[in-house]
Amino acid sequence: MSVTAPPAHLIYMSDVTPERLVWLSRGRLAAGKLTLLDGDPGLGKSTMLADWSARITRGEPLPEGDGGTPRGVVLLSAEDGLADTIRPRLEAAGADLARVAALVAVPDPAAPPGDPGRLPAIPADLADIEKAIHDADAALLIVDPLIAYLGGGTDAHRDQDIRRALAPLTQLAERTGVAVVLVRHLNKAQSSHALYRGGGSIGIIGAARCGLLVAADPDDPERRVLAPIKSNLARPPAALAFRLVAAPGTDVARVEWLGETGHTAAALLAVPDDEARSEGDDAAAWLAAYLGDGPVEAKDAFADARKAGHAERTVKRAKKVLNVQTTREGFGPNGRYRWALPNSNDDADPPPIGGHDPHRGPTKNDGPLWGAVAPYGAGGGANGTPPTPRPAGTGHGRCFACGGERPVGGVPCPTCHPPAIPGANP
Repeated sequence: MSVTAPPAHLIYMSDVTPERLVWLSRGRLAAGKLTLLDGDPGLGKSTMLADWSARITRGEPLPEGDGGTPRGVVLLSAEDGLADTIRPRLEAAGADLARVAALVAVPDPAAPPGDPGRLPAIPADLADIEKAIHDADAALLIVDPLIAYLGGGTDAHRDQDIRRALAPLTQLAERTGVAVVLVRHLNKAQSSHALYRGGGSIGIIGAARCGLLVAADPDDPERRVLAPIKSNLARPPAALAFRLVAAPGTDVARVEWLGETGHTAAALLAVPDDEARSEGDDAAAWLAAYLGDGPVEAKDAFADARKAGHAERTVKRAKKVLNVQTTREGFGPNGRYRWALPNSNDDADPPPIGGHDPHRGPTKNDGPLWGAVAPYGAGGGANGTPPTPRPAGTGHGRCFACGGERPVGGVPCPTCHPPAIPGANP
């Protein structure tokens, strides 16, 4: 007996009743939607969320929001203790503690009797999370950090995995009307766009309707800035400044809002030249160690570099610095590219790109390795001109391959290429 598949479900826009968004904080946090909060550890993301939670439990407005009936908050927090950190922060912010619930564990069917359970997983345990939202009459769900609550089969760096995990969470938010904040740490990549600075797949911020950044104020080390990264639902809001002030009689801080500021996420994440150069050094050191055991497929190298926090373009530059050799195996769609460190014999090495030899490091005439003045392929000197030879052995630098000290000016690294011992076999 054949089974007829149900017809496709079409909804004509003329049959849809329009609704207005409900903003908890205009342009930043909307009911029934996902908001992503990015930032480095220790800058006050969780303390700021404790302030937002306290305001919701009291029915008071969030910054640039509207107040209303006191509502509940559900917390999924994997990094802070309930007794010594989370409750004191909420108390310092003036929260109604009876309206804040922490979902700390769900039953594990595979565990023995008496087992306390395990952390909730997204999307596997969304039914338990939804029940907690209803029980607490929650207007806000905080997942801090998101990576800790992704299911074991979810690769945070795979776009397809992330979208499969967050699509059901998006549906839960729409179904319950809860505003969801997903907390994420920044990666080590030096990207020119704030959208790419959060850890994991780009699909994470793709699923969020609003993206926010907490960063230190470059003009005042005591201040923090909450700046928009993405706003799909409304005009991007202004950045807001706040300060973390000590809560009397406690070891925690509370938030003091200071109003609007002109800072942008892009400017807050801009990297000084010396920091960008340091990131390049780190990537070169990582790649040298990674290839130390032998050739590796290029696609695996890029994937592992991302997990280590190195951007693809930085790894490509490191590959040129180390003069990594690329070979192709096979033909057509089954062909593979493999990377390997060059032969240790200087005479057998091909000429380095841009005039840089990874075993001698840069000379003062080579130009910056990572700057925009003399990019690779444009020549080794300033403004793309060929480098002027420098007397060998004048000054010292660091070998980009082994990290050891070596003379500059074309002298081989003594660690990577020790002097020949008379009478020894070559």
